[in-house]
Formats: sequence, C-alpha cells, structure tokens
Amino acid sequence: MLYDVRTYTCRAGTIKKHLALYAEHGYAVQCRHLGMPLAYMQTETGDVNSYMHIWVYRDVADRQARRAALQQDPEWAAYLSRSAEAGYLLNQRNTLMTQVAFFQPGGKEA
Repeated sequence: MLYDVRTYTCRAGTIKKHLALYAEHGYAVQCRHLGMPLAYMQTETGDVNSYMHIWVYRDVADRQARRAALQQDPEWAAYLSRSAEAGYLLNQRNTLMTQVAFFQPGGKEA
C-alpha cells in the first residue's frame, strides 16, 4: 500500500473558510476519483492553521492513474480555481509513505 500524506497550511484566520470551500466544491469530486481518504484531520494544537489528509493507493501506478483522472475533471478544475482565487493556502507538503512490515492495519491496541 502507498499512503499519500498531505499537510496544508492556511493563512491565519482562514482555515474554516478554506475547509468550507473544499467541503462544498472539492471533497465529493476528489473522493469520486481517489476513493475515501483514510484520514482528514485539522490540527488541534501546534500549528492551528494546518490540516492533513491521507489517501491510500495500491501502488504508484494506481496513484498516478487516479490523480490523472482527477486532474481531467472540470469540477476539480473549478474547485482549484475557486481555491486559488480565495488565496487561503500558504503551503502544501506531500509525503508518500509505505507501512513497515510488522504493522497490521486494524490490529489490536497495545
């Protein structure tokens, strides 16, 4: 499995507006192409102007195919345009990760 961990930082005071814009115009179309995210979380302490989400793919080829389809969707292009116009985002960091051999998703808690 390939985990695409994405962390975004918004301008101070704009994270709620940004997430509302995404919820209304971006989330459904993104899920239609990428599937449901493993996690979508807002920072509670620390950099409170940031949030992260994790998308799961079978492998790099699966990620590339799904993201290519997303980029071709006019609804996604419209969302990206709205987001750029709003100017809420300051930074984006993407990290592709794989799980370690001993980890079993859904396993028992320690």
